[in-house]
Amino acid sequence: MHHHSNNTKQSKLTPIAAAVGLMIMGAAMSTHAQEQQVQKQQAEEPAQVIVTGIRASLQQSLNQKRNSDSLVEVITAEDVGKMPDKNVADSLQRLPGVSVAAAGGGEGSFGENDRVALRGTPFGLTLTTLNGHSVSSGDWFADNIVGGGRSVSFSLFPSELIGRVTVHKGSQADLLEGGAEGVVDIETRKPLDFKKTFNAQVSVGGVNSSNSGKTDPQLNGLIAWKNDQGTLGVLVQAFHEKRTLSRVGQENQVWYDHVDPGSPIDQAIPGAGTAIKTTPVAGAMANYLGGTAWFEQKRTRNGGLIDVQMKPNSDLTVDLTAFYSHLDAPNINHNFMQSLGRFLAPSWATTNFPAGAVSGTLSNGVITQLTGTVPANCAACATMSSAVQEEFSRPVAESKSQFFDVDAKYRVNDKLTLKGRLGTTKGVGNTVSGALGVWMPYTGGSYTITDANSPVIYNTPGANKFSIGGMQATPYTYGSHVTANDKETYGELNGTLRTDWGAVSTVQFGGRVAEHKRDLTSIGINALPGLDSVANLPMSGLTAFPSDFNDLGANGAGYWTFSQDAVNGWLNKYGSYSGDLRQSEFNIKEPTQSAFVMANFNAESLSGNFGLRVVHTTEEVNRYEIGPSGSFEPKRYSNSYMDFLPSANFRLDVTKDVVARFGTSRTMARPELGMMAGVDLRDVQGTGNVGNPNLRPIRANNYDLGVEWYFAPKSMLSADAFYSALDGYVTYGSSTATFYNQLQKQNTVYQVSTPVNTTAEVKGLEFAYVQDLAKGFGVNANYTYTLGKETGHAPGSPCGALTYQDCTLIGTSKNAYNLGIFYEQDKLSARVTYSWRSGFLNGTSRNSAAFQAPIGTLSASLAYQINDNYSVTLDGKDLNNPLVRSIIHTPGAMDLPGSLYKNGRQVYFTLHAKF
Repeated sequence: MHHHSNNTKQSKLTPIAAAVGLMIMGAAMSTHAQEQQVQKQQAEEPAQVIVTGIRASLQQSLNQKRNSDSLVEVITAEDVGKMPDKNVADSLQRLPGVSVAAAGGGEGSFGENDRVALRGTPFGLTLTTLNGHSVSSGDWFADNIVGGGRSVSFSLFPSELIGRVTVHKGSQADLLEGGAEGVVDIETRKPLDFKKTFNAQVSVGGVNSSNSGKTDPQLNGLIAWKNDQGTLGVLVQAFHEKRTLSRVGQENQVWYDHVDPGSPIDQAIPGAGTAIKTTPVAGAMANYLGGTAWFEQKRTRNGGLIDVQMKPNSDLTVDLTAFYSHLDAPNINHNFMQSLGRFLAPSWATTNFPAGAVSGTLSNGVITQLTGTVPANCAACATMSSAVQEEFSRPVAESKSQFFDVDAKYRVNDKLTLKGRLGTTKGVGNTVSGALGVWMPYTGGSYTITDANSPVIYNTPGANKFSIGGMQATPYTYGSHVTANDKETYGELNGTLRTDWGAVSTVQFGGRVAEHKRDLTSIGINALPGLDSVANLPMSGLTAFPSDFNDLGANGAGYWTFSQDAVNGWLNKYGSYSGDLRQSEFNIKEPTQSAFVMANFNAESLSGNFGLRVVHTTEEVNRYEIGPSGSFEPKRYSNSYMDFLPSANFRLDVTKDVVARFGTSRTMARPELGMMAGVDLRDVQGTGNVGNPNLRPIRANNYDLGVEWYFAPKSMLSADAFYSALDGYVTYGSSTATFYNQLQKQNTVYQVSTPVNTTAEVKGLEFAYVQDLAKGFGVNANYTYTLGKETGHAPGSPCGALTYQDCTLIGTSKNAYNLGIFYEQDKLSARVTYSWRSGFLNGTSRNSAAFQAPIGTLSASLAYQINDNYSVTLDGKDLNNPLVRSIIHTPGAMDLPGSLYKNGRQVYFTLHAKF
């Protein structure tokens, strides 16, 4: 297998150079060190308190929310290495105004929350940082490798790493820019924050996944040491977590298309009302390709974190942190798809095929029922197929995230404290994919669409037996080896100055420089001799679909397929990866510079901050485009932007128990890197998504108004109203463009979706309630109401259409709520939570929009403290085995069923030991 290396220059700042540089700086500073700590500085940065138990964690989270000058939500670990969930995103979804998805795009759900967004907007508008600095991550799913690049995959960060997560809604000048709707900061534990000089913890357990029936190991360990003087501390964490996923599904959205004039369907089906076509059938939507989809994956997450803290005197602290995480996730999607619509709807099937062998029903612009029979002496049937079996395997599918970060903090004197930071982070997404495709002979069949909420009923005679023929009598393949490297090197220097300016207590200021790089390489798969031979198919690997499909209410169980090992063996023997797919490759350089100043004020019951952040961004996009000669030529685009981002946050202590807040800010997010350059084509359908290198940043003007009532210990009732006006929000316009078609081996015209900037707004209300009740019980609930819409009516976009205008915002659920109850008494604690969100737009393509249907998830956990050193936990995720369903909305026609997936339940059993 050919692995492509990229030849871009190494970043100039290596981790060792960064460390040495900061050490020298620290040594020079320490000669001027002063031995006293001022109380003010201690008040600014309290040491992290180690809390144990649900109620103690709740108290700390509420305290930090209450004492913050801006609107934040805080999640604190219950115990060392014990977040309330298996994935940080699971915990975040229970906060008001936070939405999560179990995928990075439109690929459905994989049983693990992967992306986090704020206030009903796309993931790319929320910035995720780790200990306050940027972090690169990768994707294993090719569409996201090509089209993404900003949002962080939470599947790379196990919850055991985390000490606290802070969600900043809105902004303030000292926060890193890039989150138009807010910032999620994940904080790891620091060795000098532990009370004891030595701490060790190990968690040993397993996870049982109901659909696969497999139980896989989950191992986590932590060692933290510091010397008696508290001047040196070392923390080491490591993790090894596996999970076997078996997802049953039906995918109908593979290819819906319009019926061609003069095709068998157009000839045979009368229009609505009468046999004379008062409603034309041509132009109606038909199901060209759809059916059963069984996804198998083995996920293994390995990695760890090392943190060394040095405090040679009371004025200087140096902190070195290194992190690495690798998700190995090889997988296969077994697709058994009916193709009646494909052969009966297009005009190229009409020449010899009798219209009398087709019948069906036209309803609301859709062929909702279609039946095809096999006529006698059918010459056309020899080139038609009723179904296709397509195994799409990814024998290599991996993502990585790593960083090396050096922080230094130095107290110059009583008034001035400086902080310096140098670091580098890298994310990798790497996927090797290949298909094993086999067409069936034409045997007729039927499909029936009831409504958008029900599975399609497919009937394909002979589908339960292996057969090959029709469209193509030989096996085929397609695929690629796609790799994205995402890197950022950064340095910053900040200061805090204590003042004597009345209500203004401190002034913070600083500057940051960074260079972000992303490159993508794509290599095609080539058929070796023997791939197109039926005799070489791995027939010993024939197997049946699992019976779990009965859960969907969809047919498909019993249809034959090839096992994952059989497909991979066939690909390895008869396929090779070589030859760059130039039109898909790109590299982007993004140098940025920023500076800020912010004043913190405190006047009796009123406190807060106001400031300005100034940001300069340069985007250099390099990609290949078809030139006048018809061959690929390199093309370079360069754009620069200056942003002025003012912000102000006010907190008023109305009474000792009531806090009111107001915040306003201008924020920005840079466009998704892949949206500026990625090319993702469907060669059979002649469609695709193509990047726009001239996308400009998304800017937002944000307003927040809220009140919090802390009416009892560990209890709160709050309400917030928010409004955000987005300039530069990215929607999709439709156009045509010429690209090289790998199947046809020539340049062809595609119907493409291209990202374009427009305007939008999002507004809503958030309500939260948490209360510690009597006898160990407690409850928490929140509700978020969000209205989002495009306001710009960009030409060629759904919102700019003259008819059937659709201005829905991607990612906005109108209603979302969370309900929870917990119990904690003596050695036993338990928690049950239910999260629900209403349907939302998940993405758009050339002639339809995919909406995810409402979804609710139930989870529970039970913990028992055996003694001071040992405890056991039982955690259940997706206990209601939720149906993840999408709906396809087509202009001028009824809504259509998209995909339906069930991942099954997950149950974790873990033994924890700490010393």
